[in-house]
Amino acid sequence: MKILIRLPNWLGDVVMSTAFIASVRQLYPDSKIDVIIKKELAELTTFIPGLQVTHLFSKQEYKGLSGAYRFGKKLHAGNYDLFFNLPSSLSSLTLAWATGAKNRVGFKKEGGFFLLTNKFKKPLGLHRVDEYIFLLEQFTGKIIRDRKVFLNIDKTYLINKHRVLINFNSEAESGRMPIDKGRRLINLLTYSFPEITFTFIGSAKEAAFIDQLISGVDKNIRIENVAGKTDLRGLCDLMAGCAVVLTTDSGPAHLANSIGTPTVVLFGAGNEANTAPYNKKDLFVLRYGKLSCEPCVRNVCKLYGVPKCMELIDETGIIDAVSRFIGDS
Repeated sequence: MKILIRLPNWLGDVVMSTAFIASVRQLYPDSKIDVIIKKELAELTTFIPGLQVTHLFSKQEYKGLSGAYRFGKKLHAGNYDLFFNLPSSLSSLTLAWATGAKNRVGFKKEGGFFLLTNKFKKPLGLHRVDEYIFLLEQFTGKIIRDRKVFLNIDKTYLINKHRVLINFNSEAESGRMPIDKGRRLINLLTYSFPEITFTFIGSAKEAAFIDQLISGVDKNIRIENVAGKTDLRGLCDLMAGCAVVLTTDSGPAHLANSIGTPTVVLFGAGNEANTAPYNKKDLFVLRYGKLSCEPCVRNVCKLYGVPKCMELIDETGIIDAVSRFIGDS
């Protein structure tokens, strides 16, 4: 059997989909499994076991529904028996239909349900990992009990207990660390852990935000900004070799968790019940939790302007969580 999986569009969602891919391998052990992934995230597939061919999709090259259709038609010759569609978008459904796969499985989407041969209502309130696997269970009628998010990263080198990675970025403004809060927290971290180097990560477009944060702290001799200076491979290597990753609700949180690095995640507008890193070992999820509006799951804070749910997260709790993973050697 030949299986094609349309992976999600965001870093964290792709990481969470690794449990789904592992479950497909479990249920179809003799099948060839190919994937479609956003071009910018292509490097991730080198860390996912069991994949055969990776098809790179670019929305810039294949714009709109017509572009998705053209891309799907390119894959028609693959003669796929089974297509799993994980994103909830009309364009991904159009792409699925254009491949001509015999069975096209996904969640119902208004206006595009007829493009699937097997469609199921998306469940409410499930974690994203369980949501993906729910789709597989509904199609196969089989229960998946062993669920783990996993990227196969080489972790044979020594862990530097004197390095902490920090990600204060987020695609959503409501999930990004506010400037004043970030500077207070950085000062508290550097004073609390005088032997630790704090390495800030992020994309190239986030480097200026991190520079702005760092420029206002009391001392920055043990602070470095590598935003935009690493690819996904380099970022994974950094994560695998550090003591702990302190991060906002974002893709890097899932990346760190999937390779087994201790992870402390600060939640604001996002709902940890749906999108917290999935593996519970060495994971701490912190939020303020006393505002009636949280979690609002909005990209911007319409009530306060600056996300107060992030501003009010207990700083002592953050220090305590980080300290659990910092050793003396």
